[in-house]
Amino acid sequence: MNSLESAEESVQYSHLESRILRFMQGQSEESFETLLLDVHAFQAAYNPVIAPLSRLRPKSWQAIPAIPQEVFKEFRIATFPESASVRVFYTSGTTQAGTGKHWFRSLTLYEEAAREGWRRAGLAGIPILALLPHPSSAPHSSLAQMAAWLTPEKNFVLDKRESISEMIRDSPVIIFGTALAFLDYFERFPPLKLPVGSFAVETGGYKGSQRTISKTDLYQLFERHFGLTAVINEYGMTELSSQFYARGVGTPHQAPPWARALVIDPETNQECPIGEIGLLRLFDLANLGSACVIQTRDLAIRREEGFELLGRDPAALPRGCSLTVRSM
Repeated sequence: MNSLESAEESVQYSHLESRILRFMQGQSEESFETLLLDVHAFQAAYNPVIAPLSRLRPKSWQAIPAIPQEVFKEFRIATFPESASVRVFYTSGTTQAGTGKHWFRSLTLYEEAAREGWRRAGLAGIPILALLPHPSSAPHSSLAQMAAWLTPEKNFVLDKRESISEMIRDSPVIIFGTALAFLDYFERFPPLKLPVGSFAVETGGYKGSQRTISKTDLYQLFERHFGLTAVINEYGMTELSSQFYARGVGTPHQAPPWARALVIDPETNQECPIGEIGLLRLFDLANLGSACVIQTRDLAIRREEGFELLGRDPAALPRGCSLTVRSM
């Protein structure tokens, strides 16, 4: 890409970013479909990995071709030159699986997605204790960066778990962390009753950790150790900029207005009927500088509203945010 092409891409990026930001803030009458089709056309013009899949402009958002999640491990998925990057986040991976990277020209849409998604999940205004590393020690962790937008550095408690009880007062709190971090906490520390109205928000799984526990069993540990029945799962990934939330076991994840999820039959490449199992395909307006449609290897059940997450396709490589925490 030469300097002229880079300048043109920069102008178009800024214009689309403004349109998407207004949409995310509820200040635009544009439709999700119009915006996503425009984002896809932009990415097809400036992203050499996406361009070969986009010889014909799709007529609907559902028809936009998806980039397999694994491609982030093989190629730099970006519309802009590396010199224009402000941050790069790494996927959690094993030595065998490799590590993918998500490059960002701007963090504006990612931050808005994190803050507004948290608000839409009903979590805004409650102090957060993050059972996560801070970006100062994990600069390439997108989850750590997300948490840093939501809570101050003093509330990151991964390295000071013994003092959590001293930080708890009479007001509700949210404890936010990966499933592995919570499991480690439950095994090392005595039960701690949290104030009424508190929540736990857990994310990530156990892939590559040699440990398994069902979500039902994990949520029973939240009740036993914290006195919590209000547990929320945050589903996201480094390759995305938006998150999906579900309350409790067996409840569907919901998308924010600027994202969508389809459960796809891998044999037909079509959306599964309601109640059937397929692979998640995710659509994200906030992924402006990379790929707005990603085909995952995560299994889910299509529900009338949203999807019920089942876990990774057994054929998929181990990965997950929990690995980052476990390795620290």
